[in-house]
Amino acid sequence: MVEMAQKRKRSNLLLWIILGGGGLFFLVLCFLALAVMFKAGGTPGLSLSSNQLAALELTGTITDSREFVEQLEDYGNRPGVRAVVVRIDSPGGGVAATQEIFEAIRKFRAESGKKVVVSMASVAASGGYYVACASDRIFANRGTITGSIGVIAQWYNYGDLLRWARMQDVVIKSGELKDAGSGSRPMTKEEKAYFQALIDDMYGQFVADVARGRNLPEEEIRRLADGRVFTGQEAHENHLIDEIGTYQDAVDAAAKLGGITGAPKLLKPPRKKFSVLDVVLGDAKSALPLDANRSQSHIRFEYLWR
Repeated sequence: MVEMAQKRKRSNLLLWIILGGGGLFFLVLCFLALAVMFKAGGTPGLSLSSNQLAALELTGTITDSREFVEQLEDYGNRPGVRAVVVRIDSPGGGVAATQEIFEAIRKFRAESGKKVVVSMASVAASGGYYVACASDRIFANRGTITGSIGVIAQWYNYGDLLRWARMQDVVIKSGELKDAGSGSRPMTKEEKAYFQALIDDMYGQFVADVARGRNLPEEEIRRLADGRVFTGQEAHENHLIDEIGTYQDAVDAAAKLGGITGAPKLLKPPRKKFSVLDVVLGDAKSALPLDANRSQSHIRFEYLWR
């Protein structure tokens, strides 16, 4: 009897040790998960502080707007976030993607009432500058390259190569302009006029949005909008930006506009990590080289500094 009671006690003790160890392990996992979550920016609607700034980045060639717009809506609309600072290091990119980001920032400002401040890095030209004009204030370094207000479209003509290889491009079409811009033959005058009209329309949209964003007459913008780039210093002198300053200066300005006292907490989206499997499955499109990440069409209209 005594021996059985001792065995029962040992069994109960072992059970409590297992349960206690499992509970402790679960608590450690929860703690680690919370630590990772808050380091990565937390979860929507959850905030430990009301003195937060959403710190977003727009880098590289603009080919798609979705990731940036989702981050703006997610991080910018969190209760503890008082303002948004956007770091731009981009030569621009696709016309539609650029315009979608521009409109998303303007819509966010109007609906949330929160301020958006842009900090230009080494380059914020063409579409990069277009996006910046949607913000409340623009900061740039003295040597930042910006401006390049204009549209460009270019493609290859491989007609001579086809003839050299004794190959012929066969086209059956429903209208005279259906294969306009074909790389297998010289462009006609009518086709050139057709494409120039498209370019002029997109250029007018660029100028109008810059004028709207900078609160300047379109005539003044057109005077500067011949495709040239400016240094940050020149852009400031021409009223294309608001301040000469660093990223930290932009952060301080955003904090002040958001009514933050003391040092703000920067809330940054986690950086995406891609594996070989992601590339195979097509989930890492933005990580691919520029030409592999563009539209399949050989004709691209872009707000891009080259």
